Amino acid sequence: VGARGSVRALARWALLAAAALLAGGCSGLFFQPNHTLYYLPERFGLQAEDVFFRSTDGTQLTAWFLPAQGPPRGTVVYFHGNGANLSNHLAFVRWLPPAGYSVFLFDYRGYGVSEGYPTREGVIEDGIAALRLVRARPDVDAQRLVVFAQSLGGAVAISSLARAGTQGVRALVIEGGFGSYREEARRFLDAHWFTWPFQYPAAYLFFSDQPRPLDELPKLAALPLLVIASTADTTVPIANGRELYEAFPGKDKTFWEVQGLPHVATFVRDDSPWRPRLLKYLA
Repeated sequence: VGARGSVRALARWALLAAAALLAGGCSGLFFQPNHTLYYLPERFGLQAEDVFFRSTDGTQLTAWFLPAQGPPRGTVVYFHGNGANLSNHLAFVRWLPPAGYSVFLFDYRGYGVSEGYPTREGVIEDGIAALRLVRARPDVDAQRLVVFAQSLGGAVAISSLARAGTQGVRALVIEGGFGSYREEARRFLDAHWFTWPFQYPAAYLFFSDQPRPLDELPKLAALPLLVIASTADTTVPIANGRELYEAFPGKDKTFWEVQGLPHVATFVRDDSPWRPRLLKYLA
């Protein structure tokens, strides 16, 4: 009886630990913002306009608009991942303005100097507001837009586009993305020895999967989709990217398998062979 009681106590403790890990919903697990200033555009020889705009519920957000150097080929609306803020993620897109693409990178609520606190529905509304703002800018060709999203940004971009519409978007590019919040939570629990035995009940009992990116994909079937995933990505394994690619019902879809690079590192290096390949794809 004592042994069984100990096992039950351990089980209750593990479930409580799992619940604590997920208690904030995606707020604690998926959103890890900070207010540190990492890089300024000037460091990379880029011009930048500070943009202040409001989300659909009035929350004030911040962004940088980086104009293309030379004749613009189009405008990239960039949805960044779950950590830090736009000044850190600038490193992932700094090479695009010299290649002829303007870039609009914005911070979700609670990130950087954007107001508010990040929630799943809130950041989707932020994405909708960003898309609407870019489409309305007089210095942007609203018929030549690209949505580039990394990691969590992929899920946010899918839902934002599903609600804001795909008008003018010539391509959706997702690097290191996933299709299910609940499955990501389960995989997170799987990585901890004390929650591993309860990963399935904990993820399903304590974590919502709505809106599920995989369920939103059919609304984007008219878009060309490029999914990029790395064989060495331990943060969001390549199987997630394959799942997105296979679930997409549109006819124009492409999958790039990157060898040996960590999470969302495809375009980081200046000598990356993937940079010219992406420019060719967009052209």
